[in-house]
Amino acid sequence: MNQTAPHKDLVVLVADKSMEAAVRSALCRPQALRIRNITFDVYRHPQKDTGCRVRSAQFLSAFTRIYEHAIVLFDCEGSGTKASAQDTETIVERELPKAGWSNRAAAVVIEPELEAWIWSDSPVVDRILGWREKKPALPLRHWLEQKGFLAAGRVKPLRPKEALEAVLLEMKRPRTSSLYDDMAREVGLDRCADRAFLKFKKTLQSWFPP
Repeated sequence: MNQTAPHKDLVVLVADKSMEAAVRSALCRPQALRIRNITFDVYRHPQKDTGCRVRSAQFLSAFTRIYEHAIVLFDCEGSGTKASAQDTETIVERELPKAGWSNRAAAVVIEPELEAWIWSDSPVVDRILGWREKKPALPLRHWLEQKGFLAAGRVKPLRPKEALEAVLLEMKRPRTSSLYDDMAREVGLDRCADRAFLKFKKTLQSWFPP
């Protein structure tokens, strides 16, 4: 690694291509995140969620002189832990300072998975998923309730990934990284009340205030 490379604000280590697309698009909306413009790079761990959980400090150790801050982002489900998302964050955050990231890094663990960030009450979600094209036009939330994915009065399905896959199957659409890119670019970032997403935003706001 060339340690004389230009200094940048943030490096983000993620688990997969979909997460990379979502993070890149979100970070390109600094005003929506209520942060200043930042320079950043996003990397995928070759061992996905498990790699982020157990080897993030090792992976990021080469970047300590290039970036001011680091975030590790992965799904709790699929990472191979039985601990809660918040306990897993604590464990990862204890390891990062050992790699030279003292007070400069954070872990964000999504419970259960990235798709929890997609589901909000924004009508943009329906449009991106293509639901507005469906005839007859049964509201998407009503359809999810009928199929058992969504409890009455709730915004997020209990199993967000399975709910998304069911909708895409109904619409005969593939689940690609461009879907996550579109969601992060167009859906209002204030609409997502997921705990992990709120930590992601608050961490960025504390490091990079407007």
